[in-house]
Amino acid sequence: MTGSVTLDALDRRLIHALQIDGRASFSRIATVLGVPERTVARRYHRLRSALVVRVVGLVDSQRIGMLDWFVRIDCAPDAVDALTAALAQRDDTSWIAPLAGGTRLTCMVRTPGAQSAGGRPLFDHLLRTPGMRDVEAACVLRPVAGVGGWSGRTSALDASEQAALRGPAPGSPDGPEDLAEMSGWGGAEARLAGELALDGRADVARLAAVTGWSDSTVRRRVAGLRAAGVLHFEVDVSPSHFGFPLEALLWLEVAPAALGEVTEAMSRHASVAFAAVTTGRASVFAMVQSRDPGALYDYLAGELAALPGIGRVETALVQRRAKRAGPLLPPTTGAERARRFPPRPAGSRSGPVR
Repeated sequence: MTGSVTLDALDRRLIHALQIDGRASFSRIATVLGVPERTVARRYHRLRSALVVRVVGLVDSQRIGMLDWFVRIDCAPDAVDALTAALAQRDDTSWIAPLAGGTRLTCMVRTPGAQSAGGRPLFDHLLRTPGMRDVEAACVLRPVAGVGGWSGRTSALDASEQAALRGPAPGSPDGPEDLAEMSGWGGAEARLAGELALDGRADVARLAAVTGWSDSTVRRRVAGLRAAGVLHFEVDVSPSHFGFPLEALLWLEVAPAALGEVTEAMSRHASVAFAAVTTGRASVFAMVQSRDPGALYDYLAGELAALPGIGRVETALVQRRAKRAGPLLPPTTGAERARRFPPRPAGSRSGPVR
């Protein structure tokens, strides 16, 4: 179904607006875009129903004492599909992709922090899985590009429109002295994050039902977690809808003295959707979006080759994305879909209450 949807200029402006503030009300977005609110609501629900666009709430792993790992798995060809499907069902995995060639896949895994056993149970389980040949895990030390959105989908609004949507930074109504307490993490916060990962625009009533909090507490906690940098919102949409169907993964061996210059430059490269400094043989991992193989060559031989301190570069093409940033949506009946994603009356003030 997603292949039948073409993004027009208004769709792209809406997606950019949601990347700036995924929980902005449709009325606020409509004011900035200069179109009727019901048009904005209708566009969003059309794209979401077609599984083209989804707003997901994401948690900064390091701020809650967790670790992120980029994992490369080498396995027998007949084990790739089964392992991909199994990993996709896990709450601690994201960005799962079988690679072109048929025997490797990559994913991101979230594990408990360094003071615990970390990801050892999962990694040991993978190594015992039939058909498994090798597992290589690199811990994310610092994201350096793509945090806050790939530039390929954040270029539709001008500076004044972006500023109008950003407005004041989200803060806690209880004041800065309570921010440390507000940004704490517990079972209710985990349930809140889980629901927002499914639908970043979930309304306050639904979040209150999931957490057991009052509506006012939900608003305070969401604001506090955002202000503390624990919680942010991302638009989950395939770059192919923007004309960049070719995705390549890059592992770069970079001299320590050049890490700062290389990563700063890559953060400005339009082709780079995400990059991070990691442990392991390759100190920089990157996701690169291209229109075609020729464009990928141009990036590798041009902008990337011009950077100092890069030794070996390994590239791999993504065959498909089995899972992106957000969790897989469970199969739903018509009644369940209507409950989770209710239609909005034309002209209603749709969008989450902040």
